Amino acid sequence: MSPELFAEPAAAPRVSYTVPRAGTVHSAELEIKKSRFLALLTRVDTEDEARQFIARTASEHRDARHHCSAFLVGPHREIGRSSDDGEPAGTAGVPILQALSSHLTAKQREADGAGDLSDVCAVVVRWFGGIKLGAGGLVRAYSGAVTAALQDAPLIRRIRCRELSLPVPHADAGRVEAEIRARDLVVQPTSYGSEHAILHVLVPDTPSELDAARAVLATVTSGHGEPVTGEPAWQDVPAL
Repeated sequence: MSPELFAEPAAAPRVSYTVPRAGTVHSAELEIKKSRFLALLTRVDTEDEARQFIARTASEHRDARHHCSAFLVGPHREIGRSSDDGEPAGTAGVPILQALSSHLTAKQREADGAGDLSDVCAVVVRWFGGIKLGAGGLVRAYSGAVTAALQDAPLIRRIRCRELSLPVPHADAGRVEAEIRARDLVVQPTSYGSEHAILHVLVPDTPSELDAARAVLATVTSGHGEPVTGEPAWQDVPAL
């Protein structure tokens, strides 16, 4: 597979970005002048996972002439690759890559924002229909198939978070958790020790968000709770 690097310019560490929901394969199919173009999208967290998905798709559709692909991995799209898989150079893999990189969610379109889709692999399987489409036609077909698949693909946010672990007396755990939830913080399952219940709150890893969350925890415990701050970790959050 021919590599096409598509990394973003150096930037401040990203705290969140858009990804496909894990465990799903989303598809869309176009027919253009008797050629069929089947686009398949899935979540990948590493380059190896992307290559495995491409190989698996090619194996499942051996009767097709081309299995063109592209993928983006990392918060800043540190890894980006594409393959024309026998189509004329630049008519398949790069258009697929550009369709992924330029995709905007509804909220991003409303805010006139930039796309940030990553951790995604797309394979477009083509069954040749006997009529040549020309370079421009191939570009439109491959990018169009991926764009169609992205229209209603299940996308979510991936956020770099820290966990605040708050010990509270067992008798107070239910009340404190309810008050934390009422302030729109994300609460993980509670763990229980012999002396305390421990509430776990996920907070985006920015100074302002962490300070605000600590202030909430201080309020709901009347200043008696001292949370322990965990290490940064990426977490998927509900649909956009």
